[in-house]
Amino acid sequence: MTRTSPFYTEEHEALRREVRRFVEREVTPNIERWEAAGELPRALHRRAAEAGLLQISFPSAYGGVEVPDLFYMIVVTEELARAGSGGLIASLMSHGIATPPIAHVGTDEQKRRFVAPVLAGEKVAALAITEPGGGSDVANLQTRARRDGEHYVVSGSKTFITSGMRADFITTAVRTGGDGMGGVSLLIIEGDTPGLTRSPLRKMGWWCSDTATLYFDECRVPVANRIGPENQGFMAIMLNFNQERLMLSAQAWAFATVCYEEALAYARERQTFGRPLIRNQVIRHKLIDMRMRIDAVKANLDLLAWQVSNKQMPVAEVCMLKNLATETLEWVAGEAMQVFGGAGYLQGCKVERIYRETKVLTIGGGSREVMKDLAARQMGY
Repeated sequence: MTRTSPFYTEEHEALRREVRRFVEREVTPNIERWEAAGELPRALHRRAAEAGLLQISFPSAYGGVEVPDLFYMIVVTEELARAGSGGLIASLMSHGIATPPIAHVGTDEQKRRFVAPVLAGEKVAALAITEPGGGSDVANLQTRARRDGEHYVVSGSKTFITSGMRADFITTAVRTGGDGMGGVSLLIIEGDTPGLTRSPLRKMGWWCSDTATLYFDECRVPVANRIGPENQGFMAIMLNFNQERLMLSAQAWAFATVCYEEALAYARERQTFGRPLIRNQVIRHKLIDMRMRIDAVKANLDLLAWQVSNKQMPVAEVCMLKNLATETLEWVAGEAMQVFGGAGYLQGCKVERIYRETKVLTIGGGSREVMKDLAARQMGY
């Protein structure tokens, strides 16, 4: 459902064609098998790197492809969403939330060790912030890193970690100082670190995205693996959250679009009482309402993507967009299920899978309630 837009150039469309070919060739024939397996094959990361998907927006010195705006990543998200699997985007692109702090404030050695092999598809990266005792309350995280010479000794746990079972590098938020946001640091914990254990989590959706609880039992992590200055990790986490929320909004819009397009095609094909389902006024009105809400999200998404690409920081607006986009996805997916009827309840239908996966976008990156409160505080309420 691509539109003519001043935000999208021929370069964006060339990327779109490449990603669409990748999805048709590598993903669509295999996605049901990966969903059943509960994880993506590591080889998919290498093939995605060969197609140029993993490198976008990262520094060229470390194998990345530098781009002038966020619309390139919106295009990638839209095209990956055509497979109808949120788990595919979450796990294949988990480096998009795990490696930016390293790329932005890490040392040259860290970038070569931990960013370059991920962009090449040779390694998998994950971000570990959330803890069993708290989600969005990053300032009060409890996983502790005690300095011992040239190492930190890390104890604690993280949960709901995307790519947590397969990750080779884990960007981990730890407490190196006192209470509050001023005592938080970021460490890169390697997947083979002694004392690190992992437990897989079974989920309602995102089946092909391996998700884990991580346990750190006196893990010794080199001080050289700290990202940026000690006790100054909180701001890097917050900046990371803002872009993550924008891209979660893009995912919600893209999956709502898939639901709309699938429902439209089904309504045209399905015969009821001797005529196509779409001949019923109530079905046509559903489709119009779906399209209307989807287009409203896209207009907002494009505007905010342009602002962020131009170094603006519309935090409140991004929070409100995330809520608008995810609520729209929930509603559109529900309406698409109504159009499909019983056929939408069967596994193998894109709408069925997306319907199961709507809630994770409403919760992930900051719940609806947290987004409202953060937006209100940003606006001085």
